[in-house]
Formats: sequence, C-alpha cells, structure tokens
Amino acid sequence: MKNRILFTQEGNSSYFCEMRNKILLLGSGELGKEVVIAMQRLGQYVIAVDNYENAPAMQVAHEYEVINMLDGAELDRIVAKHNPDFIVPEVESIRTERFYEYEKQGFTVIPSAKAANFTMNRKAIRDLAAIDLDVKTAKYKYANSYEQLKEGVAFTGMPCVVKPLMSSSGKGQSVIKTETDIEKAWNYALEGSRGDLMEVIVEAFIDFDYEITLLTLTQNNGNTLFCPPIGHRQERGDYQESWQPMAMDVMHLNEAEEIANKVTKALGGSGIWGVEFFIGKEGVYFSELSPRPHDTGMVTLAGTQSFTEFELHARAILGIPVLDISLIRNGASAVVLANKENNNFPNFTGINEAANFKNTAFTIFGKPTTRPYRRMAVALAYGTENTSELVEKAKEVAGKIKVS
Repeated sequence: MKNRILFTQEGNSSYFCEMRNKILLLGSGELGKEVVIAMQRLGQYVIAVDNYENAPAMQVAHEYEVINMLDGAELDRIVAKHNPDFIVPEVESIRTERFYEYEKQGFTVIPSAKAANFTMNRKAIRDLAAIDLDVKTAKYKYANSYEQLKEGVAFTGMPCVVKPLMSSSGKGQSVIKTETDIEKAWNYALEGSRGDLMEVIVEAFIDFDYEITLLTLTQNNGNTLFCPPIGHRQERGDYQESWQPMAMDVMHLNEAEEIANKVTKALGGSGIWGVEFFIGKEGVYFSELSPRPHDTGMVTLAGTQSFTEFELHARAILGIPVLDISLIRNGASAVVLANKENNNFPNFTGINEAANFKNTAFTIFGKPTTRPYRRMAVALAYGTENTSELVEKAKEVAGKIKVS
C-alpha cells in the first residue's frame, strides 16, 4: 500500500498512513453511498464518480467527479488523475473493457477486471455459467434485432422473459405471454438498456417457488463465506421487499452455495457478490450475478448479520480478514418509490409517522431528482418475529413516507 501526500484546499499537506488507501468508486448510487461510509469508518479516502451531479455517494465522499463512464478516454483521464489504490465499480454502465488495461498498469480492479467485465453484460456471465461451468440456467437465446427476438421466442417458448444485456434494477425487463407482446418487449428492452449495447437475452420462463440472493464473500487472504440467504419480491423487474433469512431446504442452499463458489472462483478477486437463484421443484437455477453489494442486501442494514454487505465489501477490498458471518436477528426491507418526475431536490413527508414503529428504521438516499418508480428510500424492520410479519411492518413504515 502506498504512502501519499494529500493537499488540502488551503494548500497545506497531510500524510496518508500506510493503511489509508485511495478508492475510486465508479457509480455513486445508494449502494455506493453505503460503501463510502463503510470505507470511511475504516479510515479510507474515497473519490465518487457518476454521470450526474450530487449523486448519493458524492454527498459523503472526500472528492467527486462527474463524467460519462462509457467514454473510455474519460475513464483513462480520471484514473491517471487520481492514481487510485483500488478501482471499485458500482454500476453496469461503464466502459469495463478498459479495466484489463488498468490491471496491466498495476491498478487493482474490484473484484477483478474479468469479473467486472463479464458481469456488466448478461451475455458473458450467462455463457460462462451455462457453457463453461455447466451450471443449470433457464433455456435462453440472444437477439440484436426484432426478427432475432421472434426467433428466440420460438426457441424458448412462451411465456418467456426478455432483458437487455446491460441494464440495472430490472429496467427494460418484461414477460412475453403472447405474440402481440413481442414488439412491445423489444422496444421496452431497448429503452431500458444501459450503455450503447442494443442486444437482449430471451429466457424460458422458470416455474419457480421463490427466488433468493446469496451474498457471497470472496477473500484474497481467507475463505469464501456465505451470508444467510435473502428472499425478495420483485415488480417490473425491480425489488420491492427483501427479508433475511429465507427459509429453504438445506439441500437447495448447499447447491446454491456450491454454484456461487464455482462462478465467483472462475471470475476471481475479492469482494461481496450478489448471486441470484430461482428455486423450484426441479432444483436450483442460476439467474444472475453482481460483483458488488446487491440492492436486496439492504436488509443487512437492519442488523440482521454480523456485518452489513457494505462492511463486508470494504473489508474484502482492503484485505481485512472476515472469519465468520453470523445471523444476528431476522429482518426485512421495503422500498420507497417516487411517483412523478421532479428535477428539483425532492421533499419527504410522513417522517414522524414512519418513526412511530418499534424496532424499525429508514434510510433516505439523497437522490437529487425523481421519476416514476425511482427508488428513493428504504424502510427496515427487525426482531424476533417471523420474516413475513417483518415484511409487513417494513411495508407499513415505507407507506408512511411520501416523496414530492
């Protein structure tokens, strides 16, 4: 780890100790904000980057940059400018091909250039899992035109699911039930695509009982560990509530852990991974993987386990060993969504009403603008009650908070 000179605004210099690293965070949403806070609690220096001003993580970082992260030249510029110890991607819309070059130059990409590049694109990660690692997934095809999508639907059968190859938070995802849905699904996928990749994946619909996120911690200097499984419910492809732990068959959990270990090992590096699975009568199906904190994992902010997913990510990045991840208590989360477009900083009402529930909390993300269905805050509930009761309590708290 490098010692550095930091020049303050007054022109004075102060010395970085050996444990203080410079973190370049690429993507500054609500998950990135919690990563910044976790890093600062471990004495680190963070530069937050995104394509718009006043993003949540920028509000708590030491410095920030506003750039188009799909512009490789702009990425190169800020990497050269800040010379970070760690490059930490937090979103999909990044020119991830540049990461290979950064690793050649001696920079550390989290969890690795290969992992970041593969998982920013559903095509690379799906082929790795299904073809290279022989992991069970839904039947699938790719399409880069409306005609190819029709061929893909014929291959998978209906109902089927269409997703952009590059998107986040469920944007652009839809279900095709009849032939009249195909064109609408194609247009919606293109609208929801992040970046400049105009290609989709069409997947056969899996008859599943429930879906989980298995937060998986890989460590360069320790064992791979698994958090208690997280259950979640989605609408429009985006999570609405999550709960921990998800009650599930031990055999299915063991299978999910085996797959998560296999896929993360193939990609390499250290950090927290959100590995998603469908669980049904025919067993465990690998769905997707994110090489960073997962939105459903915000339930860990309710103190459900010994470290939040953000604290685990920070420790793995810095090489601070984590020996065990223990379940502390049951918990649930429920999102607070905006319902209209607003280009001014939003107002929140109902805060006092939301605070009138025992064993609950809420976090407002600080996003500077709103649009319909944009996630603006999360409500949390915790305790000894079963998770279904806690979900209802979290939803009740979330329902008190209004965004305008």
